[in-house]
Amino acid sequence: MRVTLLLVAVIALFAQADRPRMQRDVRTKHFSTALVCKSCHSNSADSGAMRDIQGRGIAPHDLWQSTSMANSARDPFFRALLAAESKVHGAKVEKGCLHCHAPMASYEAGEKGLAFAQLDDEFEEKDWDVAALARDGVSCTLCHQLTPEQGSNGDFRINEDREIYGRFDKQFGVAMHRVSQYWPVQGMHVLDADQCRSCHASSVAGEQTWYEWRNSKADRTCQDCHMPSDPTRTRIARASHPGDIPNIIPRTPISKHTFVGGNTLLLRILRDNIHDLKVKAPRAAFDRTIAETRRMLQTMTARVSIEDARPTTGALRVVVQVENLAGHKFPSGHASRRAWLRLRLREGKTPGGRILFAVGEHDARGRLLGAKGLHPAERPGAAFLPHFTTVRNADEVQIYQSVMKGSSIFVHASKGLVKDNRLLPDGWKADHADAAKTRPIGIGED
Repeated sequence: MRVTLLLVAVIALFAQADRPRMQRDVRTKHFSTALVCKSCHSNSADSGAMRDIQGRGIAPHDLWQSTSMANSARDPFFRALLAAESKVHGAKVEKGCLHCHAPMASYEAGEKGLAFAQLDDEFEEKDWDVAALARDGVSCTLCHQLTPEQGSNGDFRINEDREIYGRFDKQFGVAMHRVSQYWPVQGMHVLDADQCRSCHASSVAGEQTWYEWRNSKADRTCQDCHMPSDPTRTRIARASHPGDIPNIIPRTPISKHTFVGGNTLLLRILRDNIHDLKVKAPRAAFDRTIAETRRMLQTMTARVSIEDARPTTGALRVVVQVENLAGHKFPSGHASRRAWLRLRLREGKTPGGRILFAVGEHDARGRLLGAKGLHPAERPGAAFLPHFTTVRNADEVQIYQSVMKGSSIFVHASKGLVKDNRLLPDGWKADHADAAKTRPIGIGED
């Protein structure tokens, strides 16, 4: 209930603020808002550039704008939790969290000696440019200035030469510098998983995804799954002027800046509250990102199969196998995420047959149901469910999750976890250098 009320409060805060300068591009010592890049890296209605073979737009800005990355600082769930944690733990939480959720603003504020904290109207009046960078979330000039060597716990490192790294050589540098004041430079490290390390190898909120990936078979990088390549050979497009930009060499492949993960809830909140949250992406863009996210969830996360089903004395014994298809733990990232098994036994051979037994059912709000309605574990203050190897009734739901010691979500690292039975990635090794950070907890073998 506390989180729900905070979510409403955050949305209301945005709704009350009238920001007529929201769409003005901003250029600071190190960064620019995405509007600067949009002029040449978004789709134009009268241009055939930056489109796949089906004619769909694949311009970086247009795909990025409706992602969790672009809206990392607008995310009302994150901001509600941040507000709650800040009341208990103070500015250290804000500083640590915003260094990844509003990285450009955090970095620029540090350069200016500002005590950058919450993204409220008061701070906006103090420094409009930094606030605008904050609302841009994880944006173009942050990721494309990252150097090959990156730290962890939000310790990202950028070059100081206003060089924008990309995968291609023979850049049209003069034109880009004239528009943006950045020089394009080939940097193949943009395809390496280390680019994601600084924010996805963090003790905050259990975000150990990069370590999980490194302790896996690791035949794919983060970009392979979350920024899939399109084989289309195309030029870039100029959104602010008709037609394609001349003298540009067609390139292939194109990394699609979709940044899809497993979170449709946030995307739907943003889509359905575009005006109140001052979101810049149109509804259609969110619809596309949501569809791509569901496709990933359905095809690239886990595979469930029944290995064996046979009657025993007065019962039916069913052996279920769950295989992790991701390159890291599933579910990954934030400690509030969970996945569970649902099993239904029906009478007869048709899908419409009477349900004889069910476990893992849920209501319209996503809350688990047990033998007598709402599952006891869903009630405020209830204990978490243990890891089950055998399920015998509707209350024994197998939930894959990480559970912290204490109630704090963001600063639990010093206390650790009491449960982490999330599915391990293929190739995970107990003797790996990162095993201590990613080992299972609370499954009866630790």
